[in-house]
Amino acid sequence: MSPRGVATPDVRERLFAAAERVVERDGPGALTSRSVTTEAGCAKGLLHAHFSGFDEFVAELCLDRFARTAAKARALAGAVGQGTVGGNLDAVVLALFDAGGPAVSGLAMARPATALRIREALAAGAPGFTAIEEAVAGYLEAERALGRVPAGLDPAGAALALVGTSHHLLMTAWPGSPDPRPAVRRLMATLVPEV
Repeated sequence: MSPRGVATPDVRERLFAAAERVVERDGPGALTSRSVTTEAGCAKGLLHAHFSGFDEFVAELCLDRFARTAAKARALAGAVGQGTVGGNLDAVVLALFDAGGPAVSGLAMARPATALRIREALAAGAPGFTAIEEAVAGYLEAERALGRVPAGLDPAGAALALVGTSHHLLMTAWPGSPDPRPAVRRLMATLVPEV
């Protein structure tokens, strides 16, 4: 455990990673500020020193993970014409399911104050599913222009289907439920066949 009065490097990420481990291992019902700080090996008050409360912490965790996935989606622009289209999409779309994503998202939606914070942040421009969808659509449009996917592909429709389905699976999954990745991969292969 970190001693009192000693700075803890990368506090936010350390606490976020600890929360994801707790949710993955013990389920969303086990996620408390105490379980997070215990898992992170830091002082009990550290979470409340950096967040106004547990609802803000969970909201910031979700928003941080959305932003990371949106950044991966924006990076698809640099992958146009490289690797496989399916592999490039896989890295982005399936990132939503990494590290307890379904359980953390479910927890956020079950906490009204957390859900409100997330909605307000997204309305104010924080990257979320819309940013991911737009980046995926732009990527698919560029790949279609190169002839790597069928000319008849509707990039915006395919992006909506992929991201929307992932969102649905993310919101309806729970710890111990079947892994949604195979279903998303089948959908990708159906919607975006490579030429």
